[in-house]
Amino acid sequence: MTMNSNASQANHHSFILIGTPGMPDKNAWMAFPLGFLYTLTLLGNGAILVVIKVDESLHEPMYYFLSILALTDVSLSMSTLPSMLSIFWFNAPEIPFDVCITQMFFIHGFGVVESGVLVSMAFDRFVAIRDPLGYASVLTLGIIGKIGIAVLIRAVCVVFPVPFLIKRLPFCRSNVLSHSYCLHQDAMRLACASTRINSLCGLIIVIFTLGLDALIILFSYVLILKTVLGIASRDERLKALNTCLSHICAVLLFYIPFIGVTMIHRFGKHLSPVVHTLMANIYLLLPTVLNPIVYSVKTKQIRRRIINMFQRKMNRT
Repeated sequence: MTMNSNASQANHHSFILIGTPGMPDKNAWMAFPLGFLYTLTLLGNGAILVVIKVDESLHEPMYYFLSILALTDVSLSMSTLPSMLSIFWFNAPEIPFDVCITQMFFIHGFGVVESGVLVSMAFDRFVAIRDPLGYASVLTLGIIGKIGIAVLIRAVCVVFPVPFLIKRLPFCRSNVLSHSYCLHQDAMRLACASTRINSLCGLIIVIFTLGLDALIILFSYVLILKTVLGIASRDERLKALNTCLSHICAVLLFYIPFIGVTMIHRFGKHLSPVVHTLMANIYLLLPTVLNPIVYSVKTKQIRRRIINMFQRKMNRT
């Protein structure tokens, strides 16, 4: 597929994804680090899912929500893996138009799901600290399941218009995208018609999902802090706050790269394409890689169980 900007009909059939901007010969060098990060994501999140399933002492609301977060991280990674493999391992940067739109839907959809899960986990921490005795009776398995379904339905509903908004646009410019995977804002800039509706829709989605979620999480921690300050014992206050550290880290790992990508996309058009690509990859890969590490390090029960699991495997060999 040529990159001729006049080939308008061809551009409706495929896009060209970029590996390392300006340095296509370096793609092979990036293949192994990216492969390592994807492997780490699958192993880390897979280990958490197995540990929570096997250990009955971890069948508590906090760990059920952690399971949902791990599943979301795996799903988000799998959304970008095919195009990453195609570019960096097989040197095949072309992606069909419909496949690109499908990948776009899943990437944005699972991003909204992850934000919703982080809100649910903030609510979980608030209930656990505010009413520790009634915690398990308030957040039953049925309630957690309904929360998970609601988070998924919300994501599908808000992202559902995106593929149709992209598909209606004529593409008569270059068909070269600036990332290793398909994003709405990236494909939108290649259109040769007004993208005002797309921009407005994208802004509304961000404000009423990720933006609103961030405010709810912040409000939850204001309530949590107020509750903690009402605890008489200093040790109990520290213990209560310590149960929130992993979640706070997960929130920062998700929202800081997101804010960085948004700011660079809006105000960093003068920056090198390498910076745009690096930030986009950090936004998608950093949370999925580090979330299981953070929860394994900061959660004693999970850490102990994972160590025991590996020790048993070593003893068998």
